[in-house]
Amino acid sequence: MQQQTDSPFLAQSLLEQQCRDFILSFSDADVAHDISHIERVVKVAKQLCIAEQANMAVVLPAAWLHDCFAVAKNHPDRANASTMAADKAIMFLQSINYPQAYFSAIHHAIAAHSFSANITVQSVEAQIVQDADRMDALGAIGISRCMKVGGAIGRYLYHKEDPFCLRRTPDDTKYTLDHFFIKLLHIAESMNTPSAKDEAKRRTDYMYHFLAQLKSELAE
Repeated sequence: MQQQTDSPFLAQSLLEQQCRDFILSFSDADVAHDISHIERVVKVAKQLCIAEQANMAVVLPAAWLHDCFAVAKNHPDRANASTMAADKAIMFLQSINYPQAYFSAIHHAIAAHSFSANITVQSVEAQIVQDADRMDALGAIGISRCMKVGGAIGRYLYHKEDPFCLRRTPDDTKYTLDHFFIKLLHIAESMNTPSAKDEAKRRTDYMYHFLAQLKSELAE
């Protein structure tokens, strides 16, 4: 890739096309980490990057490549997937002659984005990629993705006697709805950047409305 160009916009467009083509060249992602998910994460990451005045040269490739190695939610290698993705991303960026000066920051942003990895974010760029990815687990999109994953790995939709975990400990290995109480409803609290916090709260409020509607339908 020729990074030296008279137009930063053209350089960014070329990078994005190359990243997108790379992602589409393999199909090892699960149902919740397809190209649509990646494109949504990139869109939010760009917005956060501008709002937080961060380095787009780090944020953009990290957002595009954050799931270039992905495994199912119940896969035994889940905790290592983001580091494997970071390694794979750097190999790809080397192949297109992306500036090496950004590699360390990009690798960290990708490795640290995952809940499962439990890696502390050390830069605003890493915070942005993490926030953008977590945002996609919230709101209408987040509900849809949660249901897709639940179906793909064969979970029941809810516990018939206690759907909303009022008298039992949530278990999202068996029930998809339990994942709301274990993780999804708490994601907004983990957002790093001020720009992400308000949107995360708005999307979480929508999820509470969804649960209220579901509760009313189950009571009928």
